[in-house]
Amino acid sequence: MNKNKIETIGDNHISTSVNTPLRANAFEKPDEEKIKNIQHHFRKIMEELGLDLSNDSLSGTPYRFAKMYVKELFYGLNPKNKPKLSVFDNKYGYKKMLVEQNIGIDSSCEHHFLPITGQAHIAYVPKNKVIGLSKINRLVDYYAHRPQVQERLSLQILRDLQNTLETDDVIVMISAKHLCVSSRGIKDKSSFTTTIEYGGCFEDEQLRNEFLSIVNT
Repeated sequence: MNKNKIETIGDNHISTSVNTPLRANAFEKPDEEKIKNIQHHFRKIMEELGLDLSNDSLSGTPYRFAKMYVKELFYGLNPKNKPKLSVFDNKYGYKKMLVEQNIGIDSSCEHHFLPITGQAHIAYVPKNKVIGLSKINRLVDYYAHRPQVQERLSLQILRDLQNTLETDDVIVMISAKHLCVSSRGIKDKSSFTTTIEYGGCFEDEQLRNEFLSIVNT
């Protein structure tokens, strides 16, 4: 792939699947081996940049960087880290909209590995099942902690909640700032990106507007 094409793809939100692109053997190695390998390669990157890794301030950076990538920033890549989503019978017979808003987004752009930060707002209309409120936050955090594009993140959260709650009546809205826009390229510090995905009863404009009114209040 030539340099110009790489730059063009890197500046656009291109995704070919709702699923995060992973190799078939992505989880054969233990985390400790991945950390060791990333530590080695990041040390080489730092050396190429001209940094002196014998300096006390820098000597531990390759390990810290590698551990952060595997255990923190991208823990959501591994399915074993997916939170258990506890659902309960809708014994109250609650049939109106339930909104969980201002859920923190802390993700990374898959094109430049720079931060994406913002908020998610999620609503669903229960049928037979309801979900513990904290589980929605945990699910958002799980899918956010992997290299992402915002469109895919919205769809992954939506599809998982629809499957878990056994209803299509779910809506997901994300508003976020992308450091690949604010710290490089155009360097626009004020813009943010909003995505909205929904299904079921939220296809109805009146109900969507009710959701948006709650979120914007």
